Amino acid sequence: MQSTARSLTLWLWLAIVLSLLAWIMAGYPWPICILAALPLLAPFGGLRRGRRHTYAWATLFAVPYLAFALTELLVNSAARWVASMTLLLVFAWFCTMILYLRASRAHPG
Repeated sequence: MQSTARSLTLWLWLAIVLSLLAWIMAGYPWPICILAALPLLAPFGGLRRGRRHTYAWATLFAVPYLAFALTELLVNSAARWVASMTLLLVFAWFCTMILYLRASRAHPG
């Protein structure tokens, strides 16, 4: 379960980066899309190495992306399709990080 959650987290991380770049098709300027995707590089090393501490703070790191996607979904009808895709991907990323944290915790005994 732990390795599955870790693999899913990494694949969803990549999908989120690509979905943020897809905002170009919704009319956003490409420099803004690249700037939105750059902060996602911060947790990548720790996620790849399976560091629990990184998984813990990366869950908080996902919240601004959730807020952005939800806001765009509600107010920007031209970008609704990409906002819904990004929202679902970020929520799934958040859930898989929680799943990894639960699966990898030390059991007393």
